[in-house]
Amino acid sequence: MSVRQYPSYKDSGIPWLGDVPADWPIVRLKKIFSERDERSLKGEEVLLSVSAYTGVRPRSEIVDADDYLTRADSLAGYKIVNKDDLVVNIMLAWNRGLGVSEHEGIVSPAYCVFSPNTALDPTFANYVLRSNEYIAYYKAHSTGVIDSRLRIYPDKFLGLTCALPPRPEQLAIAAFLDRETGKIDALVAEQEWLIALLKEKRQAIISQAVTKGLDPNVPMKDSGVEWLGEVPAHWQVVPLMRLTQPDRPIMYGIVLPGPDVGEGVPILKGGNVKPSRMNLESMARTTPEIEAPFARARLRQGDLAYSIRGTISDCEIVPVELNNANITQDVARIAPRHDVDPRWLRFALLSEPVKESLACGSLGAAVRGINIFDLKRARIPTPPEAEREKIAEHLTYVISEFEHLSLEAERAITLLRERRSALISAAVTGKIDVRDHAATERAAAA
Repeated sequence: MSVRQYPSYKDSGIPWLGDVPADWPIVRLKKIFSERDERSLKGEEVLLSVSAYTGVRPRSEIVDADDYLTRADSLAGYKIVNKDDLVVNIMLAWNRGLGVSEHEGIVSPAYCVFSPNTALDPTFANYVLRSNEYIAYYKAHSTGVIDSRLRIYPDKFLGLTCALPPRPEQLAIAAFLDRETGKIDALVAEQEWLIALLKEKRQAIISQAVTKGLDPNVPMKDSGVEWLGEVPAHWQVVPLMRLTQPDRPIMYGIVLPGPDVGEGVPILKGGNVKPSRMNLESMARTTPEIEAPFARARLRQGDLAYSIRGTISDCEIVPVELNNANITQDVARIAPRHDVDPRWLRFALLSEPVKESLACGSLGAAVRGINIFDLKRARIPTPPEAEREKIAEHLTYVISEFEHLSLEAERAITLLRERRSALISAAVTGKIDVRDHAATERAAAA
């Protein structure tokens, strides 16, 4: 796709925007938007929410049904949203928490609702106001000391400026972006499908190897565990705690770690235990005084860190960098016996049958959690030591290939999304002239 620039430009007077097409006026948002504060009498309209990823959507499409049912008892007094209104979460505008609504409904009273005038095409407005440049613009004009406290109030928001092309040109730009971003979104969806397929195959290979072994012709026996089915005849099925060091039992760590102190003892939280990697960059630290009473939960290289709250069942091997670090109550430390390969035990815990058996016993409505008592007694199909080593070697090699392919797909998605953002920014700020593309599209459709 080849694009060109506009014939002539002018200085916008806005440092971050630079030059804009000569016939695009610079206007304040209050010239094209007016704030509305119409309230719902009964709260029976569709509840809408603003997502940084998808814009304004019915809340039922964004959250799980169970979460959706836990909303406020009454939505009377919520703000009315009409189709084509702009909805802004004033606390998250800096994080793309705004968008033009394609739906009628209601939003939280904490949101701001703005109606556009007839000079503005809603689709074009959505592209402009959610573009990277404008997100940075909101952040620069928000009030607050740290990101989580930033707010942009209605008068400040309406005082911001934008370059506004004539309405026919807005329609052309919006049509061009709909078409081109649609193509990019389709490519992203293909890569996401590939990642999901690789994840499914990865899980199947792990489960097959750690519950049935590598030899398809080996004699089998009933495991005696309903959810596990048959296992190789020479295997045992043992509680997880029998595979761990007797003097270092399975346990969780610090209950109240306090605020991050920067130079203290590193602590591993559930969010740090990610699939196929340990997220060390965002680790918090606590004081030695808080950590000392939980010294028995300290980590050593080769231990397993197992997430037991929130996103349960993620499991990773502790690297050397975390020697003598501690854990929170969101993580269980599992210290394999010296004759138990931590790679094999990790794969066993990640197998679908074991994960599902533990998930069935997980507790909690708002935050799911696995009881340490249940984790210690989790039934693990256990081959002899030499076979455990072979399974660990086999899975380490095969899964690394899957992870490489997944990583390539994730990189492709990142590049596609960067291209999408760059294309939107270039079009809505007039850095490229897409009018000919829109005219060609209309001619082809005629």
